[in-house]
Amino acid sequence: MSALFELDAVAVARAGRMVLDGVTLRLDPGERLALVGDNGAGKTTLLRTLVGLETIRSGRLVAFGAERRVERDFREVRIGAGFLFQDPDDQLFSPTVIEDVAFGPLNLGMTRAAATERAEATLTRLGLADLARRLTHRLSGGEKRLVSLACVLAMEPKALLLDEPTTGLDETRLARLIEILAGLDVAMVLVSHDRVFLERLATRAVLLEGGRVRPASLHRHVHVHDHVHIHALDEAHGHDHGDGTA
Repeated sequence: MSALFELDAVAVARAGRMVLDGVTLRLDPGERLALVGDNGAGKTTLLRTLVGLETIRSGRLVAFGAERRVERDFREVRIGAGFLFQDPDDQLFSPTVIEDVAFGPLNLGMTRAAATERAEATLTRLGLADLARRLTHRLSGGEKRLVSLACVLAMEPKALLLDEPTTGLDETRLARLIEILAGLDVAMVLVSHDRVFLERLATRAVLLEGGRVRPASLHRHVHVHDHVHIHALDEAHGHDHGDGTA
């Protein structure tokens, strides 16, 4: 099986510091890879490298069956790999949600009517149809996150590169995000500090540390916590509507 992405001893420097220093990694079709590591370890840099937003100092990167080195090599990659940025404000720039989601399909050469139809279908599939005519800058942080995902999915990519996709999501929207991603038949690289999210989705994990990656495992620990619960009291009788001990 041919890898969608394959890195061989890739090195990338930023501000004079080696962020990636000999990274060797592959992403196969259908694989959901968790990329974990401390803040500043270079996880975002690695994602950016996959789509040509960082310059490779040395090593070799193959994406979708071809070696990629210069800017023109990555134009095809950016169509095939949907990159969800860490900050949705870096991704959303059109006045309304429907215009933002239709932008990618328009750039693929679709007619405006066809692009709008795909955008509407994507928003509906994500349960976001009610946001279609909303002004983008008035969305909540969680809404912006999911609309950004809609923008990516409207391109029908072969792979998803997701940088902290759970930030700003409440429990309901997080559950919906997990449900959506679990139902997609595309490869993914998942960068997140949310271990439950990764445990639910990832099929494999690697740790980025010291500029290199090595195999990692995700497993769940059972913890016992002592919680303080607050219950409303019946003012007339002083009864606790929670456990009845008041």
